[in-house]
Amino acid sequence: MSIERIAHRGARIELPENTLAAFARAFERGANAIELDVHATSDGVVVVHHDPELGLAVSAARCAIADLTWQDVDATAAVTGISVPTLTEVLAIVPPNATVYVEIKGSGIELLVADVIGRSSAHCAVHSFDHATIERFKKIAPDVPRGLLFEGNAAQLDVEVQRIGAREVWPHYSLVDADLVARARALGARTIVWTVNDAAEARRLAGLGVDGICTDDVRLLDGIELRSLA
Repeated sequence: MSIERIAHRGARIELPENTLAAFARAFERGANAIELDVHATSDGVVVVHHDPELGLAVSAARCAIADLTWQDVDATAAVTGISVPTLTEVLAIVPPNATVYVEIKGSGIELLVADVIGRSSAHCAVHSFDHATIERFKKIAPDVPRGLLFEGNAAQLDVEVQRIGAREVWPHYSLVDADLVARARALGARTIVWTVNDAAEARRLAGLGVDGICTDDVRLLDGIELRSLA
């Protein structure tokens, strides 16, 4: 089974991250999945943006997305020419066999995210550093695959995977060794590593049998034997 080539926020080396152009370019570069971040506006529109605020690249002043309407966000982004797409817009351009990994960043937006995913034909999964968010999402949309992000100690990986019924674990690449991959596999979970921007590290991880590699530039993975042990 081939390891998933996952574009982190799209082709962000070439184009502004988390934009329709960046996602489209990532698929052109051979990605078979994308990873993106979502928040929601004050009027309930799920938007694709990393930070909780519109940063200076988009707005002349930092504005919390949760305090703005979608019209405000769209108008602000239009001034700079750097768009902030809705999740609905992104899902509409995803190829039929690709996957969208949705990182839920905003607080209390699980119902909104589930509604958008439910109205799309795109293959989606959700994940978060906030495992309580994913636990709530499980109750709302149990059929949508779930993942758990880790950037520090993964000692609770086994307990969390079983409690939440996670399909994927997302450890930072520096945490990954053969034991972690084996632990995840024994629990029936896939291992997706982030964010890998070094070819030698990608080869090491591929050798350990990870199931997906999330990278800022999927071209980095060209020529590397990407075969999962699953």
